[in-house]
Amino acid sequence: MVLAVDIGNTNIVLGCFEKEEVRFIERLSTNLNATALEYTVNIRTTLELYDMDPADFDGAIISSVVPSVTQAVETAVMRAIGQRPLILGPGIKTGLNIRLDNPAQLGSDRVADAVGAIGSYPCPLITIDMGTATTISVIDKNKNFLGGMIIPGLQMSLDSLSSRAAQLPRIALEAPDRVIGTNTVDCMKSGIIYYTASGIDGAIDRIEEELGEPCTVVSTGGMARNIIPYCRHEIISDDQLLLKGLMTIYNRNRKG
Repeated sequence: MVLAVDIGNTNIVLGCFEKEEVRFIERLSTNLNATALEYTVNIRTTLELYDMDPADFDGAIISSVVPSVTQAVETAVMRAIGQRPLILGPGIKTGLNIRLDNPAQLGSDRVADAVGAIGSYPCPLITIDMGTATTISVIDKNKNFLGGMIIPGLQMSLDSLSSRAAQLPRIALEAPDRVIGTNTVDCMKSGIIYYTASGIDGAIDRIEEELGEPCTVVSTGGMARNIIPYCRHEIISDDQLLLKGLMTIYNRNRKG
C-alpha cells in the first residue's frame, strides 16, 4: 500500500492506495503550529480507524503548497509507517511537459492534478481545483501543460466581503432559490454562487476559443461541490484527481 498526502493551505488530505484501489481518503486541518509528533498522532489515528497496519505500507508521497509544514508532515509519515516519503518537487519524474516561462514556479498541486487528469481523461483538458485558491490549468491535445489561471478561493472571497463591509453578514455557502436576490443574504449567496459559476463558464469559453477546440473539463477540490452544479458547461467532478496524480508520480519514481 501507498500513503499519498496532499498538504494544502486549509486541509491536509490523506489517501491510501492499494494498487489502483483507493482504500480511504480523509482530511486533517492544516496547522502551521503543529509539531511532527502531533501530525504523527493524527496519521496513526487515521490508519487505526481503517484498521490499517503501518507495516503494510510500501511507501508514501507528499505534495505540498505549504513549505513551513512539509518537514513536520514528512517526519510524521516516517514515524507513522516507517517509510521515507517522496516529496513532489525538483528531481521527481512526473512525465509532465510544462510549457511555462518558469516551470519551477508551478505548484505541486497543479502538477499532480494535471498528471491525474491526463491519466484518466482525453486531452485537451481543463482542470479546475477549488480549494483555498481556485486554480484553472490547461493541457493541450499533445499533453503539454500550457498554463492557466489563479483566482481567489470561494471562502477567501466571502470572508473578505464580510470582513471589509460592516453591514454585510457572514453567510453559508448555499445557493438561493433565485438569481435575483431580494434581501441582503440572498444577494450575497447569489453573488458568490452564481457569479462564480458564470465566471468558470466564461473562463472555459475563452480557453476553448484560444485553443481552437473543445476541452474535457474536470473539477476537484473541497469547494467544487458548491459551485460546479450551477455551471452550464459539462464538467466532470473527480474528488480523487490529485491523489490519482500522486499515485502515478509515485509509480514513475519507484525504485526497482
